[in-house]
This record gives sequence, structure tokens and C-alpha cells, in this order.
Amino acid sequence: MAVQALAYPHKVAKNQLYRFEIVVVKVYLGELIMSTKPIGVGIAGLGRSGWDIHVKSVSKLPDLYKVVAVFDQEPARLKEAAEEFSCRTYTEYEEFLSDPEMELVIVATPSHLHAPHTISALKAGHHVLCEKPMAVATEEADRMIETAKVCGRVLTVFQNRRYDPDFQKVKEVIESGRIGKVLLIRIAQHFFQRRNDWQTLKEYGGGILNNWGAHLLDQAMLLLGEEDPEVLCQLAHTVSAGDAEDHAKITLKAPRGLVVDLELSSCAAFSQDNWFVIGTCGGIRGSTGELTIKWFAPNSLPAVQVDRRPPQERDYGKPEEIPWQTEVWHAADSQYPGWEQIYFDLHRTIREGAPLVITPESARRYIALIARCKQLCPV
Repeated sequence: MAVQALAYPHKVAKNQLYRFEIVVVKVYLGELIMSTKPIGVGIAGLGRSGWDIHVKSVSKLPDLYKVVAVFDQEPARLKEAAEEFSCRTYTEYEEFLSDPEMELVIVATPSHLHAPHTISALKAGHHVLCEKPMAVATEEADRMIETAKVCGRVLTVFQNRRYDPDFQKVKEVIESGRIGKVLLIRIAQHFFQRRNDWQTLKEYGGGILNNWGAHLLDQAMLLLGEEDPEVLCQLAHTVSAGDAEDHAKITLKAPRGLVVDLELSSCAAFSQDNWFVIGTCGGIRGSTGELTIKWFAPNSLPAVQVDRRPPQERDYGKPEEIPWQTEVWHAADSQYPGWEQIYFDLHRTIREGAPLVITPESARRYIALIARCKQLCPV
């Protein structure tokens, strides 16, 4: 019996290039011949995310995915998709879900439609990759998870920032113990931007928490661990149009003592480091493109003893010579695969039954956290 082999990409260069080796060998079981075919994909929503991220990404992977159908309300967008991919186009969502070739639906419609569109797609027998935020309410997320279980379909969420090289590097350094016990992780996203699109409106699930917060709170929860944190927050509507929050300060404290501090602001005149981490033997600071890691080996310093005598020189003592070691890390030189890996992981799950990498239950955690913040500090 011949066995099908499907090799996935390997990183080969710093500019995110990959080597693809797709080998399909037919499997003979009597007269049965099996072969891997691309997953038929339907894209719901051809806006910035649907078109610029999902359509363009899966179309680069013709051995794994094939765009067979698209759904949108804008005729010009549908025409563009039909001309480029020779796919079927739909303006009615229920009709779109009846497409005969579609196996996977990528839900990239506005945030307030994520839950109803996902649930309908699951009930129609499709797997679903839902854009972030997973939902705009915890109850919606719960219904999505339950529907996927009842229908026996794969449901995952596009938490692509889990794959960001800077996040992977920070996580690796923390888990290695190189900088000692970590006390504080600060994640910031500062800019000044007076947005006026639909993401500034509560009725459409807008706001900086559902936009950037869906990424950074997801990262924060992964760094905090499984225990639910204490929450302190400040939310405000400042310079953007609409009525949703565009400024958020959130402090999360885990039961074991670790604090994660998040700042997301659309009204910041000054930007700061995206990452600032304090450990007992070092720390991390920097941006998504470059991080500096500074640390020392614990056994490289002599033990320090309390001196109860009055200071002879009326000061706090002379500064110590710390044997610091430093690493400057650049994302351009990283060996982490980047967020495009999400499509390869999902293909393994659908075609080979591999464990789902981004579970909907893990995404639900930040949905519950956003709901808690809005309850504590309504805007």
C-alpha cells in the first residue's frame, strides 16, 4: 500500500520565504484511490482583512487551498474576486453557504456578525476560520463553541499575533528562565489616529479592545497562564469618531503574582516600547522589529548580606558591577515562521486530524476579559 506524504514549509531565509514540498502519493486500498486535494475555501467579507489578508494568503497556497466562493455586498469587490480567481460570487449569505465546493468558510465580516455568520456556517456543515474578535459577547462565543461540537466541525479563530516573531521570542526568553522570575510584562500599542470607520461604533462591535485588544489581550492571557487574573482597567472615548472606546489601560494580576500591563491608545502623542519585561535576573525591551534582552547568571554575583549599621558615608552604598549579558534580536533574522503558519496548521487539522492549534476555548478567554473590562468601566 502506498502512503500519502504531505510535507509542510520550512523557513529558509530571513525575509519570510518558505520552501514548499508537496508530495501526493495515491493510496490503494483494493480499488479505492485516495489523494489530497486543496481545501475549497469560501471568503465571507472582502474588506481589508478578507481580501488583503485571507484571499491573498490562501491564493498563494494552491496545493492546500482553493478559493471557490466569496460573499460580499459590494458588486465591485465580487467582480474583482471573480476575475482573479474564477470563483462563484454571492450577495446572500445563506446562498453562499450552499456552495457545493466549499469546505472551509473564512468569516471576515464586521465584528458584530462573526457569531451569527460562524454559527450558520457550522450548521451548514462547513469548517470555520473566524476573524478576531471571535465574538462581541461571551455568550456568543459559548454558542459558537457548542455549535462546533454538536456539528462535528472545526472552529478556530484568526489569532495571528500568536505567531508574531516578537511574541514568540518574548515567550521563549521568559520560559527559558534566562531573566529569572518575571514580575511584570508591559505590552503597549501607542499611536495618534482619529478613525472614522465602522470600527469606531459600538453597534458594529467596534472599539480598540475588539480591534487591537483582541490580539494583545490574547497574548497577555497566554503569558499569564491558565488561571483567571484580577482586572483593573481604564477605558475612554477620546479622539476617534463614533462612540466606542479608543483608549484602554488594563492591568492583569495572576494569582501567582505576575502582572501584565497593557496600554492601547489612539490618542498618544508619544510612542513607547511595545514590550517591557522585568525579571529578577534581567529583562526585555523593544519593538515588534527589534528586542534587546539583558540578563546575568544568578551564580555570577556574591550573596548580599544586610548591614544593620548606620551607613558610614550616609549613602546607599556603591553601585555593583553587574556582569550583564546582552542579546539584540531582529525580527528580520528570526527563525520563527510568522503568522502565515496558521494556514498550514489549519490544513493539518482538517486534512490529517492533527490537534487544533488555536482552539476557540482559548480565544474565548479574551472575549470574557473584554466583557469584564466593559463592565468595570463602561464608556
